[in-house]
Amino acid sequence: MDAVKSLLENIDIPPMYRVRQEFYVNPLEDIEASCLEQIGALSRLATLKRGARIAVAVGSRGIANISRITASVVKALQTQGFKPFIVSGMASHGKATDEGQAELLAELGVTEAAVGCPVRASVEVVEIGTIDSGLPVYMDRIASEADGIVVINRIKTHTAFHAEYESGLVKMLAIGLGNDIGAKSCHQLGFGKMAENIIAMTRMKIDKMPVLFGVAVIEDGAENVSIIEVIDGDKIMEREPELLKVSKSYMPSIGIDQIDVLVVDRMGKEISGDGMDPNITGRYATPYASGGPQVSKLAILGVTEKSHGNVIGVGQADICTQKLFERADLETTYINSLIATVTSVARLPMILPTDYDAIRAAILTCNIVDFSKVRLVRIRDTLHLGELLVSQALVDEVSGKANVISVDGPVEMKFTNGAALPVF
Repeated sequence: MDAVKSLLENIDIPPMYRVRQEFYVNPLEDIEASCLEQIGALSRLATLKRGARIAVAVGSRGIANISRITASVVKALQTQGFKPFIVSGMASHGKATDEGQAELLAELGVTEAAVGCPVRASVEVVEIGTIDSGLPVYMDRIASEADGIVVINRIKTHTAFHAEYESGLVKMLAIGLGNDIGAKSCHQLGFGKMAENIIAMTRMKIDKMPVLFGVAVIEDGAENVSIIEVIDGDKIMEREPELLKVSKSYMPSIGIDQIDVLVVDRMGKEISGDGMDPNITGRYATPYASGGPQVSKLAILGVTEKSHGNVIGVGQADICTQKLFERADLETTYINSLIATVTSVARLPMILPTDYDAIRAAILTCNIVDFSKVRLVRIRDTLHLGELLVSQALVDEVSGKANVISVDGPVEMKFTNGAALPVF
């Protein structure tokens, strides 16, 4: 890499300024009471016999307080005399194995000891029908044998398509509770057909399976659980689009439309299904979603431990580091990519030895005349945007924004043996 380093020798990283911005914050005061009250008010539960076995599907990573929410749902069901148990509703994650999914649930804090009921992670399915396109519809076998089914999921904008239903209860029913084979079926025709496929598959599951209710979670701009809404199974399709609008209105952003260089300290599956949320970076892997900033060059520096080497989404970056590459589990990444039928997210970008090299390479290739005036932004990840670093060229622009609390600096980016020191 000596020749590469010589090309970067005269590239300087400009002084940076720390920007603090605020978003909508409204944490729910009592998660347990909210779940208990709403579930207790569901009239359809009165039709179930005491002792009814109820499968509670959990699986989305990164939901704030997911263990508490799950435990609260379990307790509310037990209070009415039912016997809830946990099933994994996470499609192909955990390498599509029983053991892998049980491990991921445990990492979420969803264990028998923590939530107060058995945990039965399995990827076995049963086929329950075929939608008009000819795609088969699959259901988690253990859930299909229960007297009732409950799904818990966050309502949020999707990373690969935008439609009336995106990430939420409908997607969990269609894909999460279909396990890996169900996920393959739903993705088989690509994201151009995803919106209609998840609707058709979910409607079939609601019609044929005992879906009792969904627990919709909406987070505020600081990742707090802000809303928990318990929705009767027959009303999920009607209610979710309205909750998606609310969720999108709470979503934070970088707040800068044109960026020469975006540096992301870390990516991760608990941060976004795509490692880095394209709704934040503006880098989408499909033509069925759009929005966010225009970024000339994106450098990703690392990957979280909780990703277990799954670097799906790294293909949306232009440059990554050697340390990220060394932590990548390509098999896990490829499984995720193949089932989603989107291969670009698993491609490897240019690999540079250090953070210092990666950032300077991004500046060198961002196609501007004067590198000292680079519009550079550095963020911790796409989930934590309350603090960010911007270069001098962006100070005046961000200072005038209503949600910006302060702009302090200049500060120098510091490195130890080429590794960027933490700033967030």
